[in-house]
Amino acid sequence: MENRIDYEERAALLKALSNPVRLQIVHGLLNTGCRNVSCMEVETGMSQSCISQHLQKLRAAGVVAAERAGNEVYYRAASSEVAALVAALMGEEAETYVL
Repeated sequence: MENRIDYEERAALLKALSNPVRLQIVHGLLNTGCRNVSCMEVETGMSQSCISQHLQKLRAAGVVAAERAGNEVYYRAASSEVAALVAALMGEEAETYVL
């Protein structure tokens, strides 16, 4: 049985990462392990509402996953595939990332 490539899924992943703000958020998640919106505000200098809007799009595309702990929501890269793609874009090694 042939393993079929889902081109729509791959294109959606690329589209989600094609925005500079979203790429910065995901890269930050992978590099620093900064996991909540408050931390991302400090790291990026962007507003909470801006970050939240971009995180919503990243979640919808399956790029990031979220877990609630009390009042906080913590985010992480959804897969090693996402880490490998960001590493290739940034010229880095995915093995150095926090997953």
